[in-house]
Amino acid sequence: MPDLVIRHIDSLMAERIKTLAKDRHWSINDVVLHALRHGLGLSAAGQISSETLLDPGSLVLGGHWDLTEKAVFQEALQALSLARPTQLAPARVAKLS
Repeated sequence: MPDLVIRHIDSLMAERIKTLAKDRHWSINDVVLHALRHGLGLSAAGQISSETLLDPGSLVLGGHWDLTEKAVFQEALQALSLARPTQLAPARVAKLS
């Protein structure tokens, strides 16, 4: 895979990337890749996908969640958003009569 260098990142963007990485327990590289994929409408497999109705990263969780609980929940939502529909519920097979 090719490496890219992104220049002229302003300090606000750099801090936001670092904050997301810390909050989600992700690497900075993973945050940037996620942002690029989402912004370009690409799935993790590199295929063009439709926009999701709800971005897991934009959820505001009610109640009291510590950082570990929030990170695990966000990770689970991320995994679900990348799952194929038949991965969680197999496609129905027509019955032969």
